[in-house]
Amino acid sequence: MRPRNERLARAVREAGYSYAELARQIRAVAAENGITARTNSSAVAHWIAGTRPGRTTARLIAETLSRRLPLPVSPAQLGLLTSQDADDPLPGPGQDRDPLEVLDALAGADIERSPWSRTVPYSVAAAALPLDAGAPGTATGDVPRQCTGTVGATEVAAVREMTRLFTAVDERFGGQHGRTALVQYLRSDVAALCRARFRTEELKRQMLSAGACVAYLAGWKAYDAGEQGLAQRYYLQAYALTHEAGDDLHGAFVLRVLAHHGMEVGRPEHSLALVDEALRRVRGRTDPATESLYVVTRARALAMAGRAKEAVAEAARAARLVEGADEREMPFWAALWGSASACVGNHTAKTAEHLGSYDVAERHFSHAVWNRSGGEHRRITALSVAHTGTMQCRQGLVEQACDTWEQALELMDGVRSARVTRAVAGMRRELAPYRHRKVQAAVELEERVRLWTAKDDA
Repeated sequence: MRPRNERLARAVREAGYSYAELARQIRAVAAENGITARTNSSAVAHWIAGTRPGRTTARLIAETLSRRLPLPVSPAQLGLLTSQDADDPLPGPGQDRDPLEVLDALAGADIERSPWSRTVPYSVAAAALPLDAGAPGTATGDVPRQCTGTVGATEVAAVREMTRLFTAVDERFGGQHGRTALVQYLRSDVAALCRARFRTEELKRQMLSAGACVAYLAGWKAYDAGEQGLAQRYYLQAYALTHEAGDDLHGAFVLRVLAHHGMEVGRPEHSLALVDEALRRVRGRTDPATESLYVVTRARALAMAGRAKEAVAEAARAARLVEGADEREMPFWAALWGSASACVGNHTAKTAEHLGSYDVAERHFSHAVWNRSGGEHRRITALSVAHTGTMQCRQGLVEQACDTWEQALELMDGVRSARVTRAVAGMRRELAPYRHRKVQAAVELEERVRLWTAKDDA
């Protein structure tokens, strides 16, 4: 019989949780990360009595308690796992590690589809790491590298072109197309190029920056698969590469990515601080189209922070910045993700949605046209159309919403994306009251959704 876990008991007391409340919060963190957990107060009692949970559950417990305690705690610190069992390649407290070493470990876990890579939870504490100049995994300094050749402008151009190709496939067919190939490319080719000798310091900066683009595209693919903890860790190492490159502007863009990610997973605690820091770095140093991306992200963060008036003002400022801006001036790492104008419209819609202005949100979602033909940006177009239908439904425009959702389902055919799957599930939730009342449009769309889901599962 194992001894009582006093470290866990003390952490639960310090967090102020009852067993039932801790269990409920663990289930919420699990759901946030696409994990099913059936934790109850009895399970908590067993863990404190000395029974060890599985690795996934141990990580969920640690993340849940970390959100309530003054300092984050690990499963090993709580006596739930040994340090050898923790298998988390993210640097621990006080560690400075080469971001390429960490990326190699992340990529290996991703390619092998290890249980850790699929279930590691999003960490609220880790989201704030780039705000701390001495944070592990974000400030590496001059790390000695194994030199494997001499790199010039041609190699930088090749990595950028490969990133464009992988991004184009991602945007058109969903994040799960080409995912393993991208991660393997990051682990082998890109890592070797980043470790090479460089003809000039500027070429070194450009290559590390290009490597950061590949790293956060790998994170984007993990995010699109619903693997939020893995996505976050890729983003953090992308930031570390920009830091090592000394590329302050690109680093600011990754801060925006981290802020956006926090809001998308419903954990915006650090989003406003991240985007404020990004704006501080880029103010007066970037083109209007790129600046608009930071400003509209800040508008959404303000809305989620309950600062509605400021959110509306920032959304309007973003619209003014992007109107008439020449998007050809955008740097490679910002232009990679498509139209700044469409992105501003999409995030303005999400800002309005959070503020409860569903008519405004509908208008902006429907105007955020990425590519209505279903070509280059098929996934985000499908999602924008689906969100438009949701906003219509929430205004009671059920027949109109069903017509819009029908268009979205057509665009979603062949797109492999957890976000698309969640959007379809959201249609069913929104329609449930009308389906129960036998509203004809809702009944017909439910059958269409059922057929789409069956096809997607096949």
